[in-house]
Amino acid sequence: MPEGPSIVILREQAAVFTGQTIERAQGSAKLDKTRLVGQSVRSFRSWGKHFLIELEDVSLRIHLLLFGSYRINQSKESPPRLSLGFAEGELNFYGCSVQPIEGPLDAAYDWSVDVMADTWTLRAALKRLREHPQMLACDALLDQALFAGSGNIIKNEVLFRIRVHPLSLIGELPAAKQRELTREARNYSFEFLHWKREGTLKAHWLAHNRDICPRCNIPFSKAKALGRSKRRAFFCERCQKRYGGDAEPPPETPLQI
Repeated sequence: MPEGPSIVILREQAAVFTGQTIERAQGSAKLDKTRLVGQSVRSFRSWGKHFLIELEDVSLRIHLLLFGSYRINQSKESPPRLSLGFAEGELNFYGCSVQPIEGPLDAAYDWSVDVMADTWTLRAALKRLREHPQMLACDALLDQALFAGSGNIIKNEVLFRIRVHPLSLIGELPAAKQRELTREARNYSFEFLHWKREGTLKAHWLAHNRDICPRCNIPFSKAKALGRSKRRAFFCERCQKRYGGDAEPPPETPLQI
């Protein structure tokens, strides 16, 4: 599943079509594509893992889900969920969710929740986090209502950086660790973006998809489906401290991933 920094890169790449008029709209997505033809693109925006196309009287929300992809001025053999044609190029999206958004985007989104947004603040993000004391650390970093844009790579890397076990309870973390978790979710997202742009992201992974802890030189523990989010986890039982009891807490409201 593409994480927030990858969607920022998509937004930057698609910016060449800003101001252009949609001449063709096709694909298997269930929306009125005839409505899109003739509309000009006001802007491309991103919120967490959502790629947003703002048109004149409607906006489109594209979520690439687990295995979605896109092509700019290229196409794949498989049919697209949405293909937008312009006078000078095209945007193609595959294996994704496409939904229309009526009304202004600023009314649909709280931009301050996006870990990469200019409006994000540590204080507000920390307050939201502390409202979920029974949530596991591994789930908190994947909950888009808390850290929009944070995904599994960011989760594994942040928890390793701050030496927190993924099954720690948020309410059991010392205040300094809660602050560190919140701050590093944003810091790592921007490092992710930098490394993704230069094509070196995987080379900088310390925990995600790794076998050996670089601090302790012992095998990482690996879980295929950890927490309520049921996502893969890589962590060190020696240097990542577990805060809280041994039993997983009862589920809260469904996660937004």
